[in-house]
Amino acid sequence: MEIPTIASFLDYREKLGQRTIRLVTLVPPAQLEWRCRPGGFTIGDTIRHLAAIERYLYAEIAAGRPAAYAGCGRDLADGPAQVLNFYRRLRAESTAIFSGLADADLHRNCRTPGNGQIALWKWLRALLDHEIHHRGQLYVYLGLLGVPAPPLLGLTSEEVIGLSTSAR
Repeated sequence: MEIPTIASFLDYREKLGQRTIRLVTLVPPAQLEWRCRPGGFTIGDTIRHLAAIERYLYAEIAAGRPAAYAGCGRDLADGPAQVLNFYRRLRAESTAIFSGLADADLHRNCRTPGNGQIALWKWLRALLDHEIHHRGQLYVYLGLLGVPAPPLLGLTSEEVIGLSTSAR
């Protein structure tokens, strides 16, 4: 998927973000810092990571500045309300940065943290892929905790089967 305009990127990112925030708001407060294995991200870490890496890595590089990502620990936001506010605040800051880009910027190269060069539109696509990856983790975590999560695009697998014509 090529990103042809900043407006199309912002529109798609907003829709993607709406699907992510639906999951974030389902996390039981008592399970916010639950982790599925020792040393792994907690659910709170995952949410903080989504916000912080978008803002301090992807948005900074998109703006032509060096990465400023410093992690996703509880020191950034501790507690359900604080984590949600942190997530929303950093998403808004990122939106402001991305909104300041021009369509022509999409074709300029940016420097990645590994000192590589990549077209900005590809860098922004990587951001979207990154969010989708972590949203998948949130679905798994909620499932492990027995928290019902909404179907991604409106229908469950069972509903699609029921509405489909048998191909067999």
